Amino acid sequence: MLQALFPLIYVVVFVAVLLIVQAGAFMLFASRDRRRGINRRLEMLESGMSPSDVDTVLIRKPTSPIAMGARLSAMHDRAWIFFRQARLSVSPVRVVAIVVGGSLGTWLLSLLLVRTGSASGFALNATLSLAASCAAWALAAWVWINRRRFKRMRILEEQMPLALDVINRAIRAGHPVVSAVQLAASEMGDPIGSEFGLIVDETTYGMAFKDALTSFAQRTGSPDAHFFAVSVGIQSETGGNLAEILAGLATVIRGRGTLAKRVKALSSEGRASALLLSALPVMLVSSLFAMHPTFYTSKFSDPIFWPIVAGVSLLYVLGWVMIRRIVNFKY
Repeated sequence: MLQALFPLIYVVVFVAVLLIVQAGAFMLFASRDRRRGINRRLEMLESGMSPSDVDTVLIRKPTSPIAMGARLSAMHDRAWIFFRQARLSVSPVRVVAIVVGGSLGTWLLSLLLVRTGSASGFALNATLSLAASCAAWALAAWVWINRRRFKRMRILEEQMPLALDVINRAIRAGHPVVSAVQLAASEMGDPIGSEFGLIVDETTYGMAFKDALTSFAQRTGSPDAHFFAVSVGIQSETGGNLAEILAGLATVIRGRGTLAKRVKALSSEGRASALLLSALPVMLVSSLFAMHPTFYTSKFSDPIFWPIVAGVSLLYVLGWVMIRRIVNFKY
């Protein structure tokens, strides 16, 4: 039966390799684009794009290429916001397609290593190998996207105090707050420069400045952006010295950043150990399932196998929860 599947396996493996190469090239070019550290909005405007086109590229949610229900549409919207915070222009549907293609390629390659004679054993091994391949690719995609989002968020939060200082000095010099934000957008690099420029664009298009700040906080997902939006919103309703408010906010953000770096430095060894202890069992079991499924399937008939699996899984979950509570600090 395996010999009859060889032509189909080769075709699907070829397609999967093409998808993997495309994904690798996309990651390489995205990394180069991120290292340039330029203001994307200004670059688009200088290239001749109209402000409305820039708004479409950087803000508006792309339409899903397939019909979805209400629940799937909500999940697609949340995934799109998450991808945008990671500065990914690729759609969630395309990422799912890449993960599926890579999983199928890994699964079909693992079938070539199966040495099971019976049809029932081959079907069981193929099912387990497919599950392990999907889990490994999904975990790899999640870690890569989450890491990109974390890096972008860290850069934005490092730039926020400097941007607030620029706005503060502009306000003290007599500029209105929107003009001060525009000055910060032209002076700061990506990502804060582009985000502040989008605030100015939304205000120019008729949105209230308070609502534009709220949209900015929702787009970035940064707590510091929410602090900025809430502070300016309260000041616009109650009055007060905006320059002093922004100066105090910049001091608070710098203090939070200093404390966060100190906590991460003191807990770096524990976080590295937690990452290794959490990821190693999952990757090891997934790799064995994908490359040599009979390593576990040959023990399925043993009556003590499944109780041990249940106990080990429970201990792993408890250990993961305990380690996470130990290494994650709230500050």
